[in-house]
This record gives sequence, structure tokens and C-alpha cells, in this order.
Amino acid sequence: MKEEIANIQSDALTAIETAAGEQQLEEVRIAFLGKKGRLTAASAGMKELSKEEKPAMGQLLNSARAVITKSLETKDRLLQEKADAASVEGLDLSLPGIPLHQGNLHPLTQIKDQAIKVLRRLGFSLAEGPEIETEFHCFDALNTPPEHPARNEKDTFYFDSGKLLRTHTSTVQVRTMENQAPPVRVIAPGSCYRRDEVDKTHLPAFNQLEGLYVDRDVQIGDLKGALEFFYRSMFGEETKVRFRPHFFPFTEPSFEIDALLQLKGEKPQWIEVAGCGMVDPAVFEKICTARGDDLYDPAKVTGYAFGMGLDRLAMIQWGIKYIRLLIEIDARFLSQFA
Repeated sequence: MKEEIANIQSDALTAIETAAGEQQLEEVRIAFLGKKGRLTAASAGMKELSKEEKPAMGQLLNSARAVITKSLETKDRLLQEKADAASVEGLDLSLPGIPLHQGNLHPLTQIKDQAIKVLRRLGFSLAEGPEIETEFHCFDALNTPPEHPARNEKDTFYFDSGKLLRTHTSTVQVRTMENQAPPVRVIAPGSCYRRDEVDKTHLPAFNQLEGLYVDRDVQIGDLKGALEFFYRSMFGEETKVRFRPHFFPFTEPSFEIDALLQLKGEKPQWIEVAGCGMVDPAVFEKICTARGDDLYDPAKVTGYAFGMGLDRLAMIQWGIKYIRLLIEIDARFLSQFA
């Protein structure tokens, strides 16, 4: 058996030396070390040896296996080095590499991150909600009457199930109040959908950021101070902001906000940038009904809400004339925001 082991080792080393590729080397490994390999078969003969012979033969078998295994690893490394050298043959590795184009954040992502950063300084936290919503969360809870134009199929995308694509992220505010006791101070950025005609400033799918603050004794002055701080942080400390009376079903009183801004290549002008107001008591009453308690009793809490279009903020920030540029994958356009 000793001679047999020596012959197996010699034959294995010869086969390894003559192997011309990785596949041949693998075949050699299987032929000698595999389950049905020669060395494995020789190991099976150990059971026929006497107790005195087994230790010496076992040591020879282990030694042969170690020598063959090391030879296989060495040959495999040599074959890999040879393949690597062949793959770069004729190439000048000292030449500089081809520079890769460095990507950048989309302008909508940049403006969203900037807005969130400012509002976090005011104590707001992020909240999320589904884009497919119920009429209750999108309209009923927000004091929107059944005959309101926004509920018409010409304005809102409805599913056969009766659900709809949210038309604003105020739905997140409703869900937050349903699941969280006051005080609440959240912002909800996200996609919204309306059946708008496509033009320079409108698309059926757009991006909004809405905020809600509910606590005891929240005043209009809190709303005004927060939004003035926000727009001056976004557009400069000297930015002038004005509040115009308006109407929204879910706030009373309600305002539209204008900022005096100078767009690229134009004279300074007042531009509408957001809507806001004090949360209507009727909204709090609906939340109390949905929750089954009085934590949002309008006699106990007050609050303000606001909403703005992120697409519009981006267009103002960088003087973008056409909103469609924000959804078209045009590298020439997007590379300007690196």
C-alpha cells in the first residue's frame, strides 16, 4: 500500500504539471481527490490493515493529500496569473484611466432636502402615507363637501374600488392625527396626482410638501413666523413675504403666501409660493369622531397647516421655465445641477 500511495502522488503531480487550463486542473483534482478518486479509494483500504500498520499508512495518506492539494493550489495560481497577463497583453497599464461621469442629485431631490433641513430646525419631523387613498382621508376628514369641484372625476383620479390617487399630502396629516396624540408637528413631502392640463407649470403628477402643527394655544403669529423664516432661509434673508386672505375648506382663516422674488432674467415680482391657514375646528371634530376620543377637541387644541409645491420651488430657485424638464431624463439639463 505504501508503494501504491507513492505512485498515486507521483502520477498526481505529473498530471498537475501538464494541466493546460483550469478545466483540466479541475479534472485532475476530481481524478485523485474526488469521492471516487484514486487517493480516496486507497484510503478505503485502511480497514484491511492491522492496528499496527494503520498509523503509518494514515500518515502517508495525509501527507500525499497535503502535497497534492498544495500543488493544485500553486498550479491554479500560476494559471490565473497567466490568464491575467494575457487579458492585458498589448495594453499600456501606465496610461491614465478613463474618467467616470460623476452623478448628482436631481433638482427636486435637492430642493426637498433643503426644505426638510430648514423645517427640521423648527422642530418638524417627517411623516409618510400611502399614495392610494380613501375619500375620507383625502376629502371628508378635511371638511371638503361632496359638491366640491376637487372631488369631481374630472379633477381626481378614481379607481373602480372607490379609492383614489391622493391630490395632496394633507392625507398624511389626517393619518398622523388618527394615530398620534397632540402635540403634533409633522411635514409630509411626496407625490400627488390631479387631472391637470399639461402646460408650462402643471403636470398630472407633481410633488408637494405639507406641514401641520397642533398643540394648545397655537396662534396665527406662529404660522406667520414659521413660514417667513422658511422662505427667508430658502431664498435669502431679505426676501419679502406677504399673506393674502383666501379660502380652503380645511383651514379658517386661510391665506395664500406670496414672496417677492427675482427670477433669472426678469424683474422682481410677487410670486405665489404656498397656501396655509389655521386648522378648521370641523377638521378636529372629524378626527375626534374617527379616533373615538376628544384629544383633538377644538376647545382644547388649535393648529396651523401649510402646503407648497416642490416643483414650483425648484423652478423658482433655478429659473426653470418648463416643469416638464423636471421629469424628462435629459442629461444636458440635469448636469447643470451638479
